[in-house]
Amino acid sequence: MPADTPLPMLGGLSAADFLGQYWQRKPLLIRGAFPDIESPLSPDELAGLACEEGIEARLVEEHGRDAKGNPKPWQVSHGPFGEATFARLPESDWTLLVQAVDHYVPAVADLLEAFSFLPRWRLDDIMISYAPPGGSVGPHVDQYDVFLLQASGQRRWQLGGAVDEDAPIIDGIDLRILEHFEVEPDQDWVLEPGDMLYLPPGHAHHGVSQSDDCMTLSVGFRALSADESVTSFADYMGETLPASLRYSDAGMTPPTDPGELNDEALERMRRLILDTLDDPAQLAQWFGRAMTQPKYVDQLVPQEEPTPVEELSAELEAGGYLERTLGSRFAWRVLDDNQATLFVDGDGLACAPGLARALASQAPIDAELLAYPGAATLLAGLLDRGSLSWPTDDMEDDA
Repeated sequence: MPADTPLPMLGGLSAADFLGQYWQRKPLLIRGAFPDIESPLSPDELAGLACEEGIEARLVEEHGRDAKGNPKPWQVSHGPFGEATFARLPESDWTLLVQAVDHYVPAVADLLEAFSFLPRWRLDDIMISYAPPGGSVGPHVDQYDVFLLQASGQRRWQLGGAVDEDAPIIDGIDLRILEHFEVEPDQDWVLEPGDMLYLPPGHAHHGVSQSDDCMTLSVGFRALSADESVTSFADYMGETLPASLRYSDAGMTPPTDPGELNDEALERMRRLILDTLDDPAQLAQWFGRAMTQPKYVDQLVPQEEPTPVEELSAELEAGGYLERTLGSRFAWRVLDDNQATLFVDGDGLACAPGLARALASQAPIDAELLAYPGAATLLAGLLDRGSLSWPTDDMEDDA
């Protein structure tokens, strides 16, 4: 789709207009972004997910109690939960948050295709929240881009503008709730089903449920912090460097003071570090691995036995097809006319550019891909590691 095509989900803005005017710059309210939306999960189904082992879920109560039973303004509990937890909850002022629902529910994962005007490798996950009237997680700031899509019920959103990173937060709770929150003029809206609010990083916001069936989908985007990036890239490069590459000071002049770290020594060390790290090819290989690192590694279930390549080819040629495992992450980068790197779940695999591009898209994984050299072996390896899977007859659209 051309970048200048108006998109209804962006309120008639094109992808180019949205990226140029709003992305990582300022919020955007979009009425009727998904006019025909139906919540892909019921509150009971979301609660059922929150009761399962291995699924990241939180329960936020605005009027909670500490370990000694004393009242406190906020309380956060982490799943998995039991039925007794939900049975004791009041009729208002609490929120259930379930992370990465797109990793478990195909109907939720399908929503990500609507955001294909953004790099697929930037997508993180879809969190879904349920709240009765008054449910909230307090005014806070996120350090990532997010689209807040109202799936059912109503939620009131108030925005407080850009906030400094060192803004004071309330101590003693497992939430980064701001101590001070002031609503900006004309930044106070009630979202109905199908409405969507985009928020760039660093903007204070406060959402409060206005109904007893408030379900909100949060489509979040991953962005490595500077400290994560430096540490991760240095570790990656360190695994490739020979032990013989060391600090060197051949030809140095006699030091004025043998105990001083002089400017010349520091410059030699600086050059060693910068020259070592300034490698665009290695940076691309690291970045692809870093941005496809799975959110939950234990979701990828390897095959117990290696897949025979001939059997896989025969199955595809007979009309079978493979699916990308929910939660798996794919990206690709071309190296030359004949070779590319397919990045899958934190790894980098060499293959033909056309094959890499197809696997990193939503194209069918069927017999047509076998035309690429080495495709059957690559697909078998991805199946064995759990990044691909055969479709199952009993796969449900809900949990």
